[in-house]
Amino acid sequence: MPLFDHLGLTVSDLDRAFSQWNPVLTALGCETEGGELEGGVAWWRDGETELILYRARIDDEDPHRPETHRHGRVGWQHLAFAVDSREEVDRLHAIATSAGWTTVRDPKVYPRFSERYYASFVEDDDGIRLEFMHNPPREKPAD
Repeated sequence: MPLFDHLGLTVSDLDRAFSQWNPVLTALGCETEGGELEGGVAWWRDGETELILYRARIDDEDPHRPETHRHGRVGWQHLAFAVDSREEVDRLHAIATSAGWTTVRDPKVYPRFSERYYASFVEDDDGIRLEFMHNPPREKPAD
């Protein structure tokens, strides 16, 4: 059982967010009902934490569109998905950008983490950042 049961994120436009998130999450093996339930849409995979996107509340006194998230401010930093290969990082990056995510960093090795750490970073239209990463364990030296 995962320690975290679910992760909820608020988005400014739920329909647009669904069109960006659904291709990525289904490529990661997650399922969804695809329809809005109680102001949100959820994805899940057996044994994993459920991800829910919620529709932002609009204040009757100030009906303007909610502000987007800004990376580096207090709050959300990013969500990293660990995958099995560099090719999978590349594939997910391509799926995300095809679905309208903006590239923050193209797939590459990040030696400041380790020579094995390969990742890419993307942001959705609300500035919510994802990382696709592959960091295989160190190979044991031969006896």
